Amino acid sequence: MAVQLIADLYGCSQMIDDVESVKNAAHKAIEFVGAQIVEECVHEFEPIGVTYFAVISTSHFSIHTWPEYGYAAIDIFSCKDEVVEGISEILRKLFEADRIELRSIERNIGEQTKL
Repeated sequence: MAVQLIADLYGCSQMIDDVESVKNAAHKAIEFVGAQIVEECVHEFEPIGVTYFAVISTSHFSIHTWPEYGYAAIDIFSCKDEVVEGISEILRKLFEADRIELRSIERNIGEQTKL
């Protein structure tokens, strides 16, 4: 019924500490998954780090960065059933990461369970 993609990006460049770079990368990734931005929010932490969140037409997209570790955590929740092919490579390129680990969780929306 829906899928949540969890991406851990390691060895990212310092672009993950720049609000505009993170925002631009998010826009490209959201476009790649075939969604549109409904509303977005971005916060720059002091002394470093960025959080980006967007409500998208298929659910939500978020990024949390830890520049001191070269690490970014990305979540994409989508009411589409499939994970978009090639998303791993696109995220790796956009965030200039050395390595990426992906996990997906299928959400069984509407399926009843007995309590």
